[in-house]
Amino acid sequence: MYYSLFEVFSIGIGPSSSHTVGPMKAAKRFTENLIAQNKLQQTTKVKTTLYGSLALTGVGHGTLNAVIYGLAGFEAAEIDLTLNPLETIKSTKTLCLGNQKNIPFIFDKDILLEKETFLKEHSNGLKFEAINADGKTIFEETYFSVGGGTIARQDEIKNRIARSQYNVPYPFDSCAELIELTKKHNMTIDQIVMQNEEAIRPFKEIREGMYKIHQIMQDSIDAGIHHKGELPGGLNIKRRAPQIYKRLKENFLQNDADPLMVIDWINLWAFAVSEENACGGKIVTAPTMGSSGIIPAVMRYYQRFAAPKSPFQVEIGNGIFLLTASAICSLYRTNASISGAEVGCQGEVGVACSMAAAGLTAAMGGDPKQIENAAEIAMEHNLGLTCDPIAGLVQIPCIERNAMGATKAVNAARLALRGSGEHIVSLDSVIKTMYETGKHLNSMYKETSLGGLAVNALTC
Repeated sequence: MYYSLFEVFSIGIGPSSSHTVGPMKAAKRFTENLIAQNKLQQTTKVKTTLYGSLALTGVGHGTLNAVIYGLAGFEAAEIDLTLNPLETIKSTKTLCLGNQKNIPFIFDKDILLEKETFLKEHSNGLKFEAINADGKTIFEETYFSVGGGTIARQDEIKNRIARSQYNVPYPFDSCAELIELTKKHNMTIDQIVMQNEEAIRPFKEIREGMYKIHQIMQDSIDAGIHHKGELPGGLNIKRRAPQIYKRLKENFLQNDADPLMVIDWINLWAFAVSEENACGGKIVTAPTMGSSGIIPAVMRYYQRFAAPKSPFQVEIGNGIFLLTASAICSLYRTNASISGAEVGCQGEVGVACSMAAAGLTAAMGGDPKQIENAAEIAMEHNLGLTCDPIAGLVQIPCIERNAMGATKAVNAARLALRGSGEHIVSLDSVIKTMYETGKHLNSMYKETSLGGLAVNALTC
């Protein structure tokens, strides 16, 4: 199954792609279907029920807010958060359903949390019910947020995504197939992905979309560097990126020759994006919100430190990076998962690390086998990574995990580039291992905040 670059990298509102972006899309799609069924005017109330991981960590992950935005008809990429539409809905206790009809809406009563119920299809389930004046349900749909902001309705979940397969010239379901395509057609991985993308949308749209994705990534770094204060949620965590940036600037002015300072810069950039995400800012899923700091940080490392290059070469390299990373993510989504609620944080930070390592290797001129090697190294050393956010917030350990994932990706790329590309463990075998490992993880370690650091850190 080929996943488009624009499914891998999508623009959304933090702090979680599976808990925020996905539910927002699901709520909006439900509302659109309600309108299409000509049942909007009969609707006097909408009830939403969150199940499993969405219920357990939805408050901290912003799921309830996302549902409201979706029911109101907002698009994540276009919403203007400075207008604070959520507060208006809460204060007036009125929701303009699908931006067409006002209905009563009480935040604490119309969204229910079923914390002990996990729907069999996926850990992230949510049900919408449209109710008429007689109190009868006139339209109902159940959705699942399966990772990276992708959703599937209950009747579609077996296909893992809510769409048919793309008709692309170079389909691939495994890394072995992808490598074989590069040999057979004498093409690089990024060239194969670009040819596939051009079969889906015009070249101009692709270039503009990639530029927008890259720009929002860079904007989120710059915003995170300069925004000060505490992260929301009650843990009273101060933003660290501004202080790190201040110290790095001071060291630079003092001509500090610390040879490892480049790691501090990578940490800074990952922190900046992750802290913006924790505050509900506009972020690019890469491939999820919880891991959104890794690829922007590694891309900026490439731009600033990887090698002397012209602005034109940097722009070309950025494109190669994103296209290659997209191909790697497509493999994970086809054969495993990028959902922390399904396979733990190895499916988020681990996959992002693998994507970043591959993208950097490609941008630095690595061949397909070196790219595979980098992606494999990065995931191999994230196997078994749990998802256990304290208080259900995408803050501890998530922010530091993004920094660690970014530096690990750079190291994986450097190891691969210093080798010939020959390696014993294939990327396909690592992806299979990651998925099996995730399936065997206890549910308390899969974005439920019922185990691990979530229950131990604050009691020690």
